[in-house]
Amino acid sequence: CALLVCFADGASDLWLAAHYYVRGQRWWFGLTLLFVLLPSLVVQMLSLRWFVYDFAASTKDSGGGTKDSGPRGCCRLCVWLLQGLIHLLQLGQVWRYLRTLYLGLQSRWQAEHRRRHFYWRMMFESADISMLRLLEAFLKSAPQLVLQLSIMVQQNSIEPLQGLSASASLVSLAWMIASYQKVLRDSREDKMPMSYKGAVVQILWHLFTIAARAIAFALFASVFQLYFGIFIVTHWCIMTFWIIQGETDFCMSKWEEIIYNMVVGIIYIFCWFNVKEGRSRYRMCIYYILTLSENAALTILWFLYYDRKATSDFNALILICVVSSSFALGIFFMFIYYCLLHPNGPIFSHRSVGCIFRQEPPPVVPGSPVEAVTSPPRSLPRTTGGERDGAPGERDSCVPVFQVRPCAPPAPAARAPRTEGPVIRIDLPRKKYPAWDAHFIDRRLRKTILALEYASPTTPRLQYRTPGAPQEVLEYETTV
Repeated sequence: CALLVCFADGASDLWLAAHYYVRGQRWWFGLTLLFVLLPSLVVQMLSLRWFVYDFAASTKDSGGGTKDSGPRGCCRLCVWLLQGLIHLLQLGQVWRYLRTLYLGLQSRWQAEHRRRHFYWRMMFESADISMLRLLEAFLKSAPQLVLQLSIMVQQNSIEPLQGLSASASLVSLAWMIASYQKVLRDSREDKMPMSYKGAVVQILWHLFTIAARAIAFALFASVFQLYFGIFIVTHWCIMTFWIIQGETDFCMSKWEEIIYNMVVGIIYIFCWFNVKEGRSRYRMCIYYILTLSENAALTILWFLYYDRKATSDFNALILICVVSSSFALGIFFMFIYYCLLHPNGPIFSHRSVGCIFRQEPPPVVPGSPVEAVTSPPRSLPRTTGGERDGAPGERDSCVPVFQVRPCAPPAPAARAPRTEGPVIRIDLPRKKYPAWDAHFIDRRLRKTILALEYASPTTPRLQYRTPGAPQEVLEYETTV
């Protein structure tokens, strides 16, 4: 379904651009084609960069540091040429969707051990395609939607191709936000998965709120082109500053975090997008109050200055009713989602705790390790509770992959052999919702997880450092 939405969005925009060109409307043709090609080039470059890193790392680890010849070298050359051609034809997302589908089918058809390996790879590919499509949706579909709606208002008519393109862009925006949230929750063990009913209601929530926002933008832009550009830049700066002030924790470096916040600021022009764990409902209320005020101001200003000769008063009133009713429907579906279909239960209930664990965590014993432990995605078969919940000191018996070497070697102690499997220790605090964990962001850690998953009969566990636990970092070990 996501692949069909992707095809419909891109094909309708290209068809409409060709229609404008045939009719001699070169200005509209240029803008429509610009909002198709420029975002696509940005996303394809990012997708190809990820592929180059992943494929080069896998080649190096498999002994490809030296120059290969023969069939193996020819196969790698063919892979490079195929991927280059795919991304040159702007089909990187299509390839990733098909690969995700293939890995998902393999995770169902293979034996148990191989099934877990393919499931991990499918989750990683799903994370990549969700990030790429979310970026493309708000760089391409959102401005395309506003452009086509503005053309409709100026023409005072709706052509079938224009309606098809605007509808496909709107569905693509709402779809990708809901898809991003669902894939994210499916990959987190400490988050309840989102049901398909919840995903459908979330699509409707974002569909109507974005529609109201885009129509208000189009009405205002049809009269005040220059002031509309000033308004968009001002809103984007305010939203970006608000996000940066909230101190998000998504990327590994400060500058990457700022760039990420700037991209989220573009999303905030059109809809709400949670970027930090905490009192999200209060931030969401502030955002929608601001959005409602802006929509009302933009619509009223258009109503005061629109061209009475091109648009009748009756049609103007209908457009105002469409904006207000669409926004009201979006807020209605938002309340339906949070009151009935939220994965953690009714979010406005006094019993909602925002966490799937209903019992208090055990007290931390001084001197015991305090790393936060997370498990693989919930759909995988994992070790039993008895194997996992051993004594705190027994967790050190597993040979870790990322380990902080202690100041003095510990005294050897005879321990019973463990059947728990490998443990990956990460000397970083665990990333918070809604950002993915480090193993969904850091591609080097992905490779380690896949190597252990393929070689070990049990699923590897991840241990993150708990903030506030002082540890003197002397040296890292990265042995498998």
